[in-house]
Amino acid sequence: LRWLQSSKEIRALKRTKEALQVGLVNFKKPESIKWELFSGGDESPHLFKFKTVKKRLDWSSFFPEDIDENDPTNSSCPNMPMPSVPKNLTLDLVVASIPCDSPSNDWARNVNCLQAFLAAAKVAANTGTDFVYVALCGKCRPIPNLFVCQELIEHQDGYWLYKLNLKRVRGLLALPVGSCQLAMPPKAKVEHVESREAYATILHSAQSYVCGAISLAHSIRSTGSTRDLVLLVDESIRLDQRQGLELAGWKVFTIQRIRNPKAEPSSYNEWNYSKFRLWQLTQYDKIIYIDADIVLLRNLDFLFDLPEITATRNDQSLFNSGVMVIEPCNCTFEFLVDNIGSIDSYNGGDQGYLNEIFTWWHRLPGTVNFLKHFDNNTVENRRKLQLFTAEPPVLYAMHFLGIKPWLCFRDYDCNWNQDQLHIFASDPVHAMWWKIHDTMPAELQKFCVLQGTQKFLLEWDIIKAKRKRYPDGHWKIKIEDPRWHGVKSQSVRKRRRLLED
Repeated sequence: LRWLQSSKEIRALKRTKEALQVGLVNFKKPESIKWELFSGGDESPHLFKFKTVKKRLDWSSFFPEDIDENDPTNSSCPNMPMPSVPKNLTLDLVVASIPCDSPSNDWARNVNCLQAFLAAAKVAANTGTDFVYVALCGKCRPIPNLFVCQELIEHQDGYWLYKLNLKRVRGLLALPVGSCQLAMPPKAKVEHVESREAYATILHSAQSYVCGAISLAHSIRSTGSTRDLVLLVDESIRLDQRQGLELAGWKVFTIQRIRNPKAEPSSYNEWNYSKFRLWQLTQYDKIIYIDADIVLLRNLDFLFDLPEITATRNDQSLFNSGVMVIEPCNCTFEFLVDNIGSIDSYNGGDQGYLNEIFTWWHRLPGTVNFLKHFDNNTVENRRKLQLFTAEPPVLYAMHFLGIKPWLCFRDYDCNWNQDQLHIFASDPVHAMWWKIHDTMPAELQKFCVLQGTQKFLLEWDIIKAKRKRYPDGHWKIKIEDPRWHGVKSQSVRKRRRLLED
């Protein structure tokens, strides 16, 4: 109360009103007496109460690992009680008390905090026309994709004051409360400014992914999308590669890499926090980010109707950042960078980090980011293979895990030649990528040649697979790929020593 009394924004608002109409969310009645003088009129503040979520429900109840994605009617979210809001009530200010004693490790996945944040948003959305001020009191950071930083007016310690865009908030509240149901595009037609929307990917420290990015661009255009294609690269991408990427349709921007301070030098995740640069693409209102080891089979433009963060499930209550909807914003970028040292990533990379920031996310069906992953479940593997190879396509996007197709020979999936990579091996799915490759113009295919160093590594894998006599027998297959025979292995002496050993 004292903090709001000293707020320049609220004092300016009060000068335009005879009395402020104030709503209190999650306050007890005795506490409301203090607010009567603050409002400046005879009318008492409006109290909004709600029953707390049942104790047996935890975060995984609202963000479960699995739901029935084939028949959405079989999936439902647990009840999260919300306050009732009288019709025709207009408020100037909504104040919410957030039940968070301290920012402990689990506060970002606290169901009671989520309920209070959503209750405050609901009261605001139903008591204003375009904008309503919302003050949040509590030590827990507000949900960043519900209470967005560009609408933040003032912040001090455990107090936040927002001027909420109610059209945006109403759209969010129309979605399921968690990932317990699929997020579907709104039935009402959404107005688009297509020049403000784009697909994007990023290449950092990874020349080996140039072919992947080219095939991704080709696949996006093959689905009929005309949105901009934006590619972020660092200085490791050569000029001729950059020209090839531009020829494929990418608008290429050079970035400064962002190092993960907790990663080992030269490790796979040393620079993958560079993905945060996507939030600096503020010339766009919405971005569909797609990893460069993915190809599209069907048009994904409908994702532009959905908000940040919309993605597919990874495991447990987490999303997979390989395909996700984001909304560029400089202050979000600054927040991501400023907290690198204090927020831990469960997998040491950008996916784990983003999951700690955006704990409240919206679920897409797995067909939007279908992972090339097989386990010991024969029935499930057969179902996956049917989805991968269906004609016409059922999947929207295929995500190639393990050794990428363009870093392998055409003849078979070379993931078979490493025991720990068998879970990513499938010859029919491997062949599907090459089918897409063969539809690319010749001037783009030349960026998918096999380099000598990679050929050497593949040869070494064959040698090891032969020694271990893997029962699948792929190591016996003679390689006919012209890319294989058109390049010499790096370090012939080293190759001979390995063969002799």
